[in-house]
Amino acid sequence: MTETTLTNIEDFPINQRWPASNPDILQLYSYPTPNGVKVSIALEEMGLDYEAHLVTLADSDVKSPEFLSLNPNNKIPAIIDPNGPDGKPIALFESGAILLYLAEKTGKLLGKGPADKARITQWLMFQMGGVGPMLGQLGFFFAFAGKDIEDPRPRERYINEAKRLLNVINQQLEGQEWIAGDFSVADIAIAPWLQTIEGFYKAGEVTEFRNFKNVVAYVERFSKRPAVQKGWNIPARD
Repeated sequence: MTETTLTNIEDFPINQRWPASNPDILQLYSYPTPNGVKVSIALEEMGLDYEAHLVTLADSDVKSPEFLSLNPNNKIPAIIDPNGPDGKPIALFESGAILLYLAEKTGKLLGKGPADKARITQWLMFQMGGVGPMLGQLGFFFAFAGKDIEDPRPRERYINEAKRLLNVINQQLEGQEWIAGDFSVADIAIAPWLQTIEGFYKAGEVTEFRNFKNVVAYVERFSKRPAVQKGWNIPARD
């Protein structure tokens, strides 16, 4: 049976391991990483009812048959919306795709028309294709297992790429509070990764993070939003 033929959340294989307490509301399967909190923050900002399930990054979770049935790419986050298009359930993975889906579903955080939507989507793709992958590599080579590699070139590459991306964002923020005009899903995608540079990777000094004044102010604004403060810890770690 394929996802497209399933009519109830209880029918999805993932429900066998992470059962829904309320199958009538959106189900979030995630972990509070920069990619994971994109969706919990968006759900809080949009005011949608949802139920969060903690899926750790351990192989026993993300490579389990139940989770792979929802995301064959074995990465969080993923969702099931029981009230999808035409009233049928829809399962989605990839944080950027989920953000776009939720924004279109609610009519929120995607601008006021096609031109706004195009610009916001542009910056969302900038995060998905650049900021996330490059800063993820920065974390690996500077803060985690890759830091012990003697060859300095991988580390230098991603430090320099982080600086380049920070400069792009810093310039874009000149004279405006948010990345594409009004607060949008593009900000929800980008800002958590920027927070990670200093907070989780402890790479503020090597990336010269504090020299990007617009970025620093942007992260501070983002962090003060009530929905961000709540969504940052959903689902709560054990």
